[in-house]
Amino acid sequence: MFLVTGATGALGRRIVREIRQQDQPVRAFVRLASRYSELENRGAEIFIGDLKQDKDIKKACQGVQYIISTHGTGGDVQAVHYRANIELIDCAKEAGVQHFVFLSVLGVDRGYEDSAVFKAKREVEKYLQNSGLNYTILRPAGFASSLLPLAERFRETGLYLLIGDGKNRTSVVSTDDLAKIAVDSPTVEGARNQILPVGGPDVLTRDDIARIFGRLFNREPVVINPPLVVFDGLRNAVGLLNPQAQKGLGTLRVLLANEFFCTPAEVQNLESIYGMRMESLESFLRRNLSV
Repeated sequence: MFLVTGATGALGRRIVREIRQQDQPVRAFVRLASRYSELENRGAEIFIGDLKQDKDIKKACQGVQYIISTHGTGGDVQAVHYRANIELIDCAKEAGVQHFVFLSVLGVDRGYEDSAVFKAKREVEKYLQNSGLNYTILRPAGFASSLLPLAERFRETGLYLLIGDGKNRTSVVSTDDLAKIAVDSPTVEGARNQILPVGGPDVLTRDDIARIFGRLFNREPVVINPPLVVFDGLRNAVGLLNPQAQKGLGTLRVLLANEFFCTPAEVQNLESIYGMRMESLESFLRRNLSV
């Protein structure tokens, strides 16, 4: 039995789908307000709970062999990104869980002080490494599914908003590939007790992504490219009204200002461990946008 937290997110849904396609049992940890009917229809056991409640986490871990932690949305970084994962690890040990898969983020070890999310994930990584559990920590460069709304907007308008340096590089990973990697990690020997960067096969600039959109929809991109200082000005203005919201934008600032890509050697290592070929961003978008 798998337990998947964040099961209604873009990645979590794909993970549950992959587990059920492998005909394995899965318990999906969801909130009552979330849309979970698709997971139930696929045969997942639905566990309605609150990750801020320790008793819910403890109950969800009962009878589970593998845990995949993908949750992360919500404004309370300390409670959701950090505290809930620490409790999940503790309950996993108590319940005799055989393997814990944690979805982190590429660059988490660079010391970005402006991002509470990056700091929380790094602390969870360290706690998991010292827990005594078998683990796999996955550090994706970015989810291809996050670009789907931008691609749909481009399809309608031809506009591509690019804040900051268009030469910054990324190696966005197919969210379907990432789901398969997460599901296979507990049973792949080469993934045991490893921290693995996860990226697609191509290192792309953000300008390249605009060109991919243009090819997909056969139209010339109209790139709107405000400098990062414009974002900083808006963020500071928000801070005058809502200091907490200003802090919340710190992670977005880190993502906009820096590069997040895997080297070809890292991608080849990943493909070797999992016995798969990583899908390109363009292929992922074509499949999911039916173009």
